[in-house]
Amino acid sequence: MSLVVDSVQATLGASEPWPDDVCLFQQYQVEQITLPDYAQCLAVRTFLHMNGLRFRVEQRTNAEEMSPSGKVPFIQVGLYLVSEMDPIVAFVGTKGFSLSRELSDTERSEMRAYMSMVENILGNAELYMAWLNAEIATEVTKPRYGCSFPWPLRWILPWSKQREIRARLKSNDWADKSLDEVCAEVKVCCQALSERLEKKEFFFGDRPTELDALVFGHLYTLLTTILPGGHFTAVLRDFENLGKFCKRIEDSYFRLGGFD
Repeated sequence: MSLVVDSVQATLGASEPWPDDVCLFQQYQVEQITLPDYAQCLAVRTFLHMNGLRFRVEQRTNAEEMSPSGKVPFIQVGLYLVSEMDPIVAFVGTKGFSLSRELSDTERSEMRAYMSMVENILGNAELYMAWLNAEIATEVTKPRYGCSFPWPLRWILPWSKQREIRARLKSNDWADKSLDEVCAEVKVCCQALSERLEKKEFFFGDRPTELDALVFGHLYTLLTTILPGGHFTAVLRDFENLGKFCKRIEDSYFRLGGFD
């Protein structure tokens, strides 16, 4: 039923212009947001900037509870609430905005394959590191996730979230991986992205696509988030062109507004 409702809402929303008061909701960036959630929020923000769309970031302690899917980020466009990157990309597309409009069908299929790889590898690796790595979960993720809640919720809710993430990762065989295996998966993903990017400005030529927004969201987060062990940073250090790619995106789309 929710898919039908989402489809109807997107169709209805398509007839309206992009308003001036669009809000993107996420948790508080400095105090509260976790590594995986920040990567997703940054990817969506980058996508909206690449389309030249106006929006403002609203930070809420209960952003997950406000979201129609229970996940961040989500955007409020008039009467419509749309959460997570793929539905947001689809909704924005109904308004006539598409970064991949000029790609061929073959290129578009290839782009989607790379996006699936990024979500399946980098997304799962972020969840693993944030919630299943004991040191990071204890020192970083749980305190951030629970900081806005009173005792005993600040202990109960992170524990419950950790169980949820463990079950999700167990269903796709990520929960039983060793740390070395997770880092090896990340390296394989980055190698594929590096080979695709080569010396180009963007992954599909001289114009950004949804893939560029998604990759930047994940890689910038992994490069700039200081975590015990620094495992992902060490992996990414081997891919110079990906680091330069992140710097170009940052300079092009966040130079004035920053990341606040």
